[in-house]
Amino acid sequence: MEKIYLYAMALGLMFASCEDFLTEYPKNKITPDDFFKTEREISLYANSFYEKDMPGVGVATGDGVADIMEVVSVSSYLTSGYGPDNQGGWSWSDLRNINYFIDRLKQSPVSDDIKNKYMGLAKFWRGKFYFEKVKTFGGVPYYDYCLEPDDEALYKPRDSREFVMDKVLEDLNEAVKYLTDKKDETCTTVTRYVALAMKARVCLHEGTFRKYHPEMNLPDADKWIREAALAAEELINSKQYKLLNTGEAEKDYRKLFTAENRVGVRSILDETIWAQVYDAEFRRWHDVTWKYNSATSGSRWSLTRSFVNTYLMRDGSRFTDKAGYETMTFPQEVKDRDCRLKQTIRTPGYKRIDKDKEITVLPDFTITLSGYHMMKWSLDNTFYDGQAEATNAMPIFRYAEILLIYAEAKAELGEFTSDIWNKTIKLLRERAGVNGKEPETADTYMQETYYPNISDKYLLEIRRERAIELIAEDRRYDDLMRWKAADLLAANRTKWEGIYIPKVNEGYDLDGDGKNDVCFYKGTKPSIAGVKFVQLGGNLTLSDDKSGYLVWGEAFQREWDDKKYLRPIPRNVRVINPALEQNPGWEEN
Repeated sequence: MEKIYLYAMALGLMFASCEDFLTEYPKNKITPDDFFKTEREISLYANSFYEKDMPGVGVATGDGVADIMEVVSVSSYLTSGYGPDNQGGWSWSDLRNINYFIDRLKQSPVSDDIKNKYMGLAKFWRGKFYFEKVKTFGGVPYYDYCLEPDDEALYKPRDSREFVMDKVLEDLNEAVKYLTDKKDETCTTVTRYVALAMKARVCLHEGTFRKYHPEMNLPDADKWIREAALAAEELINSKQYKLLNTGEAEKDYRKLFTAENRVGVRSILDETIWAQVYDAEFRRWHDVTWKYNSATSGSRWSLTRSFVNTYLMRDGSRFTDKAGYETMTFPQEVKDRDCRLKQTIRTPGYKRIDKDKEITVLPDFTITLSGYHMMKWSLDNTFYDGQAEATNAMPIFRYAEILLIYAEAKAELGEFTSDIWNKTIKLLRERAGVNGKEPETADTYMQETYYPNISDKYLLEIRRERAIELIAEDRRYDDLMRWKAADLLAANRTKWEGIYIPKVNEGYDLDGDGKNDVCFYKGTKPSIAGVKFVQLGGNLTLSDDKSGYLVWGEAFQREWDDKKYLRPIPRNVRVINPALEQNPGWEEN
């Protein structure tokens, strides 16, 4: 009971304003002044960081605001009416929790070794907190101590982005210095390797953001990119992690996203650096499979055709170099492709368990908007389609991302070599059954469709690889922000097109077995036996009248304005603290 009370008290501190406690305590209870006397008490409080701040199912659903994914409704951020009244995210309770811990830890009588270990942990969480704030708003007020309610610093102006990010780097360096270098066999603990992964991700984001946003006059882009390369290289050289590769190219990639419970997670320890782990024994479940297979509970996440086109052939050649690729039907276009494609969307031969019986399933057009039916995180049992009881882990950092960070950082620094290619991109492709040969020329499809300002053949391939490897892992939106490529979110840059339909009102063979499975029709439903019918009209149309690509939400408003690279400071926040300067372009009338 004492342990439960201490833990409840620790969690309660998150919601208190520093020392906002009653002035008198029951004599048989522990007061805040007594709480940090032992490592056990410190550890109980530190657990609150994991409970409150660790990413969860958002990892699997965050790419809903991205150019390569279609969703049932558009983010309000992409509409013209969005402004300071709509913006949230100006919450500081997590920071108060962290800074309170740091202030108390400094006064604790425990040994310096214990203090340093937990100080490293707190600095990790504070660095993560401020990185998320800077990504959202740019410069924000920086506080490295727990504020009192009457502290004048509560009403100070924003600190510069450069100042805050320097502090973030200091915190992450402290975390790397003091956290344990013992590999965590549960994937859930913040270790030195997790801190290195966070540092690599943060530094690459900041360095490339500064490089591709010259209008913001941010200095030292290369310094940050080099820090990313060094952090990734240190993690690689530790030899604690490697790609999960058993030689099963058609299965290995997806094993990372369907490993269940603590026992199953052990099978992905080679590659998974940090994860949110769910376990039926502890009644820790989530609803991602339900969301992925529901026409109402989820966002009906579906890949776009332009993105599917970027998956290479297994021989390493470009799909978009094939004659007639534009009008290939679904079973034709998914044949002999990068094996990650069939582990990301439903393709011919995909099987699930339904009431203890294995069944073959096709893309379900009550769910998919494009025909490219997402299943990367979905468990292969229909039981979970209506039950929030899934227990597959959510990897937050994978070794694959570290390889991609290292490759991109070296390419941005002009230091990319064939040796680096062989140690990064080639390994990722070979794990997916793709010939890992280097590109001979820059891919014009990638340039014209996504990155017209990029001519370096390696950088184009790294960006291709990053999008494919990390699809539906909540990385794409941040990538577009840092590359200054968020205009791809707008309807005039990226069409939400799906599979090619040769002719309406006729049967369509989805799996290439010679039998029709579905019929896309307009007007009166045709008389065709043995097929499912999909009516065209409203939000689901074709790119041409009687044939073409499935098009979802052509009338949806999806607009981009460069002011959106930084979100507005919420209006109510600036009413309380007028010293907070609004971000450019968001000034209230």
